[in-house]
Amino acid sequence: MLTGSKVGLRARHAEDIPILRTELYDDVANAARAEGRPWRPMTPGSEDSRLVVDDKEQGHVPFSVVELEGGTLIGTANLWGIDNHSRSAHIGLGLLPSARGKGYGTDVVAVLCHYGFVVRGLHRLQIETLADNAAMLRSAEHNGFVREGVLRSSAWVMGEFLDEVLLGLLVHEWKPSVQA
Repeated sequence: MLTGSKVGLRARHAEDIPILRTELYDDVANAARAEGRPWRPMTPGSEDSRLVVDDKEQGHVPFSVVELEGGTLIGTANLWGIDNHSRSAHIGLGLLPSARGKGYGTDVVAVLCHYGFVVRGLHRLQIETLADNAAMLRSAEHNGFVREGVLRSSAWVMGEFLDEVLLGLLVHEWKPSVQA
């Protein structure tokens, strides 16, 4: 397990899937804002590609996020779109409603940076988030990410187009804050 000051990132366990599905993906408004695709209901017990881990997929590394104190599941985190040639990847996270607003997101981003830069040897990490996602913007910027641009009206979310903010961090700009 990779650890930060408040959270741990570990492999996805089978018992995580029903909790994550119910608390993150069955919430239509939240899922529509977090996904780059339209929400659709998933049959209980089905193979949900957002949650079931394919260990052969080298371009996507999913984690379950747990609270260090107590080990409670509080969300998901992932490195995706990993490009080993250009040594870059995207990061993303989703916290359960009960875990939001407690500083966990900032710690998750820090641990993902450690994983990307130290464990994977990447050169660049990137985040795309909705322009009104103040929590993610704060978590990214606290970890050194720089706003590189706005993708105007690039996300279709619940009946309207929304802007996305593109943020990037290069390994030489990164200031490690975790000893994962």
